[in-house]
Amino acid sequence: MWSGHTEPLIVKFGIASVLLVVWLSARMDAVDGTREPFSLGLRVFSYIPWLLLEIVKSNVHVARVILSPGLPINPQLVRVQGSQRSELGQVVYANSITLTPGTVTCDIRDGSFLVHALTDETAAGLIEGTMDRRCAALERV
Repeated sequence: MWSGHTEPLIVKFGIASVLLVVWLSARMDAVDGTREPFSLGLRVFSYIPWLLLEIVKSNVHVARVILSPGLPINPQLVRVQGSQRSELGQVVYANSITLTPGTVTCDIRDGSFLVHALTDETAAGLIEGTMDRRCAALERV
């Protein structure tokens, strides 16, 4: 559906493949019946637009750095502490970091995230912690 191909045959193949994967997962006991105590609720509707805006701002920043004659990059590994309580919350935070250009989450251990940052500015943004606080707010019940 996202591809713009909405021919009935293509849609039927898509539905069939999803059903096949769900059936195979259940048959392999990949679905264990336990649920992660994590509910996004309506908070996700404020987080996603904010994240999209951060992605756009990061794209502009990285483009500006690349097009700059001096190429002011300072690649570095930064370790930041996350305040997420669940593993799923940590994954959301790590993926949010990686989705924003100029940063890649390399490792997660005991709530600590090792992140590769392209510039001092992107590293400072991680240390400041706005994204961490917003991801942690998604977990609150």
